Amino acid sequence: MATPVSATSGNTAAAVQSKDDKPLSPAARAKADLNVSIVQASLTVSLNSSNEPLSVVLKTALTGINEALKDDFGDNAIQNAVSQDNTPEGTASRIVSLSTAFYEAYKQQHPGGDETETLNNFINTLKKGVDQGFKEARDVLQGLKVLNGDIASNIDKTYDLVQQGFADFIAAHQPKPAEAEPEASAAT
Repeated sequence: MATPVSATSGNTAAAVQSKDDKPLSPAARAKADLNVSIVQASLTVSLNSSNEPLSVVLKTALTGINEALKDDFGDNAIQNAVSQDNTPEGTASRIVSLSTAFYEAYKQQHPGGDETETLNNFINTLKKGVDQGFKEARDVLQGLKVLNGDIASNIDKTYDLVQQGFADFIAAHQPKPAEAEPEASAAT
C-alpha cells in the first residue's frame, strides 16, 4: 500500500486519502503526517546547513520520490504534503483527533468496566505515547542542534495544546450522572 500524503490549501487540511479513493485508517494517516514532518524538518535542516553537496543530493532524492509517488498522488506530492498546517494548533489538532479516534475500539476491547475508568485509562495510554513521541522528537532535534528558539517554544506549545485537547475529550466523553427518579405521585 502506498503511503498517503496530505495536501492542503491555505491552512485547511484536505482529507488524506490514497489516489485509488480507498479510505485510510487513522494509523495510516498518522504515519503519513509523521513522514511529512520528517521530510519537512530534513528540508529545513539540510537547506540551512550550508552543505551544498548534500543539498544537491536532497533535491535529487526529492525529485525521484516525487516521480515514484506521481502515479498514486499526482505531481509534486512531497511539496503538496509539506504545505499542510504545521502550526502548533494544526499539529496538536491532528495528534488529538487521530489518537482519540481509537476510543470506541478501546472501549470494545475493555467491556464491562466502569466507563469513567475506561476513559481515563484510554487517555493515560495516549498520554504515555505522546510523552514518548515528544521526547524522541526533542532528542532528534537536539541532536541536529536545532532545538532552540521558536522551534523549542512551538514544541512546548504543541504539547500543551495536545494535553488540553485530551482534557477536552475527557470532558466531552464523561458519563452523565444518572438523573434522580421523580418521586412517585400519591395514589388518587
